[in-house]
Amino acid sequence: MAREFIDCHCHLSANEFTQDIDDVLLRAKKAGVKALVAVTEGASEFEKVIQLSKTYPGFVFPCFGIHPLQESGSDLHSVKVQDLEPILPLFQKHRDNIVAVGEIGLDFTPWFANTNQERDEQIKVFLKQLEISKELDLPVNVHSRSAAKVTIATMKELGIRQALLHNFAGKPSVAMEGVQAGFYFSFPPAVSKNEQVRNEPGNIIISCEYIAKVKGISSDVVMEVTTQNALRLFSKLKT
Repeated sequence: MAREFIDCHCHLSANEFTQDIDDVLLRAKKAGVKALVAVTEGASEFEKVIQLSKTYPGFVFPCFGIHPLQESGSDLHSVKVQDLEPILPLFQKHRDNIVAVGEIGLDFTPWFANTNQERDEQIKVFLKQLEISKELDLPVNVHSRSAAKVTIATMKELGIRQALLHNFAGKPSVAMEGVQAGFYFSFPPAVSKNEQVRNEPGNIIISCEYIAKVKGISSDVVMEVTTQNALRLFSKLKT
């Protein structure tokens, strides 16, 4: 069986890939990746993912989203509503180009969001982007760390049906609430102990083989099922 993976959550617009993005994407293709869902963390990345999707049509598919943690020079701060407001028009402007809203979510890690005010601001930004996803009829690509219950509950309360949760750090019982709501979960290569220095789409086989080992099935089955899940969730990948 020929390999046909879909990477549902990658950061191609990150500075780490500036110098060798073409090589990174070539390695991904050689690894059997047939489509890449490229998320953003901040407004400065929006144009980058659009340009990548134009340079690699039918291979790189862009998402727009504001991450719950934002860069301030070399530091990170909990997202504020004013981080989102200036770029709201871009969601409408590029609604035909983006395949999802993401990376969005909640990160209540104490050293980033240790006050109720910071957490409330994160929730406001998260809610606004969830509402945008509903307006545009797009799935969401969601980050959740130290906020599992709130993340799942917020999405369910807003009636979100199409979602991928990435970096989900929560109890299995909470994750199952998401599964029962129809949400999907993704697992990066870091889920397995390996010698990778930098994560990139070509490493997707590491996740595949790890899941296969845990579930006691073949990697071909994992590849086929996860690819179909991705196509079901990100319907624009089919068009």
